Amino acid sequence: MQDFLAMTLSGQFPEPQQGQQHGFTWHWLAEGVLELTPVQGYHKVVVLSAGIHGNETAPIELLNQLCSDLFSGKLSLQVRLLIILGNPDAMRQGKRYLTADLNRMFMGGVSGFAESAETARAKGLEQLVQHFMQQSDPQATRLHYDLHTAIRASLFPTFGLLPYKTEAFDPEFLNSLEAADLDALVHHQSLGRTFSQLTAETCQASSCTLELGKALPFGCNDLTQFQATDAMLRSVVANQPLPRRGKTSAMRQFNVQYSLLKQHDDFKLYLSDDAPNFTVFEQGDLLCTQQQQETRAQHAKEWILFPNPHVQKGLRAGLMLTED
Repeated sequence: MQDFLAMTLSGQFPEPQQGQQHGFTWHWLAEGVLELTPVQGYHKVVVLSAGIHGNETAPIELLNQLCSDLFSGKLSLQVRLLIILGNPDAMRQGKRYLTADLNRMFMGGVSGFAESAETARAKGLEQLVQHFMQQSDPQATRLHYDLHTAIRASLFPTFGLLPYKTEAFDPEFLNSLEAADLDALVHHQSLGRTFSQLTAETCQASSCTLELGKALPFGCNDLTQFQATDAMLRSVVANQPLPRRGKTSAMRQFNVQYSLLKQHDDFKLYLSDDAPNFTVFEQGDLLCTQQQQETRAQHAKEWILFPNPHVQKGLRAGLMLTED
């Protein structure tokens, strides 16, 4: 298998498209989608995804290096693994997306967008990941780590978002997020339309969207900044004990209370464009206005996540959080 990232960016398919080496079989399923299965069996099924937003390159490079180490024999594969580079078209152009946000198209969200290459990709990824899970051992633990970086600075540089899930998350999975040195963990309280929500809801996976720092172009990333996440993922893939948490502070725990929805063209968010994620508001503070209607903070303290007044109408312009 040649360089996974280079092959994906080239738009070409490898030849051959499947094989066996270093104790696992591999199969190129589609552009940027690679399935690997240990010959000797497995007890975990893992999805590692990056590039759902094409300009978030550090996690893409991280997964590419992990993939290279598996194929060289440097890293031992002990789980059934699906590696996904989500939006190759956007990756080639260094853009977050080309027509619409791929990470709002899952769980039926695709119906709200005009047909495009990205809606087709969303449908294809849904089918691929669901088929992968269906063909896996039903007794195996199912995990999904969806890796991202952010455009906006953050008071908590690394954090995770857990999708809504009625069943409990796998305890070892939660321990792995601690081991990744995340600063905070955000718990959704309702169904979303993200890739991690898809695997949690339809594949019964313990899933998380990991936000790991600043979005930069290919070749500009200092991957040493992602050592904790990289070490955690490698321990999961090799089925080895998790690394110890390097940070002395525990993860802060937040719950999503409500979304700020942009419903009109006159929507105004009362936050500067350079304000970081997790900026805090106090009860009564003005958050946004539209159609002469005000929205104010409802709790003693609320933190805002992913503020963006420039989203299309009908989409969220921010998530409001409270701390456990």
